[in-house]
Amino acid sequence: MGGEGDGVAAGPIYAPFTLPGERVRLAGRGERRELVEVLQASPERVAPPCPHFGACGGCALQHWEHGAYLAWKVERLRTTLARQHVETELLPAFAAQPRTRRRLALHARQGSKTAARLGYKARKSWSLVEVSACEIADPRLVAAFPALARLAAPLFEHPKSAPTLHVTLTAAGLDVDISGVERKSGGLSADARLRLAEAAAEADLARVTLDGEIAYLARQPTVRFGQASVALPAGGFLQATPQAEAAMTAFVTAEAAGAKRIADLYCGAGTFTFPLAGIAPVLAADGAGEAVRALTAAIATAPGLKAITAEARDLVRRPVLAEELKKVDCVVFDPPRAGAAEQAAEIARSDVARAIGVSCNPATFARDARTLIDAGFALERVLPVDQFLWSAHMELIGVFSR
Repeated sequence: MGGEGDGVAAGPIYAPFTLPGERVRLAGRGERRELVEVLQASPERVAPPCPHFGACGGCALQHWEHGAYLAWKVERLRTTLARQHVETELLPAFAAQPRTRRRLALHARQGSKTAARLGYKARKSWSLVEVSACEIADPRLVAAFPALARLAAPLFEHPKSAPTLHVTLTAAGLDVDISGVERKSGGLSADARLRLAEAAAEADLARVTLDGEIAYLARQPTVRFGQASVALPAGGFLQATPQAEAAMTAFVTAEAAGAKRIADLYCGAGTFTFPLAGIAPVLAADGAGEAVRALTAAIATAPGLKAITAEARDLVRRPVLAEELKKVDCVVFDPPRAGAAEQAAEIARSDVARAIGVSCNPATFARDARTLIDAGFALERVLPVDQFLWSAHMELIGVFSR
């Protein structure tokens, strides 16, 4: 299997929706081919549960038996670490279940006057695949598809508009942040904004924003991190499934137990900050100012925790220095896909005894792990996290100690 979930034959030739050991008939030229027919199926092949699988570009691996699929992803993680000469214990993986994802990016295209066409992009294409079902999404999101199609109908005043609805299921209901609406011509007219608000009210949405600007607000979307109730910033980051968030939080807090002072770097709105503050005082930092302000405001909702000090800070240009970590004995860092190269260098230079790295990109994690290991840390163990079901994407949490 190739890195994107395509089967690989000699050549190399890459073919989607194929499995190791199969004999297949392909169409096309060059390295990238298309599957025409499976002549001899793998015993690991299963019937995909979604009627849109194969056309929709959202899932790549629904045709693979779950145990074999998960073992492949864990082995890929091991291989990625090995490229940086990193070896460690890989714990049993956390595996997301179907129908649990609480946030989706739905693409909209012009349809009728009352409803847009709504769905996901086709595989390796800008074409839209309209969907009526989604096996990864929480059923409450799927039930809202018709209402979201009506919500998107007023967004096409400009021919260059290609809206994406970033939909998040929160405690207050659905929160929708819309991007991709052409703004050079002045943005949506007053009439279109009124129609948008009417559709949002009819659907009983909590909030609708246009690139973060409020277009409709019935209730403030909130999420719960530990004991805190956090007002979610428009378009704010959340772990994809609440079950994965709970498993990751439990693992991080268990590994941080006994710390006297903790730094939570790339803290977002406080996913780990508030649970960690049940252990020790926390220094929290992130480059997203809106997220840090939401975290700070939520401190008052969680009495009884240890002190939390939060700072909006670009951790690439201005990482927390080794000298600032003098009183910290445990660092948690959860960077974006680009990793934490600059911050890892400061952790390596510090006297911190323990570091816990949360990563959505094993390649950049392996690079940063090499920095820490070369400075005297040992990577004790890694928890693989398969949060993006039926994709080639894998996350992880690594535990380092000196």
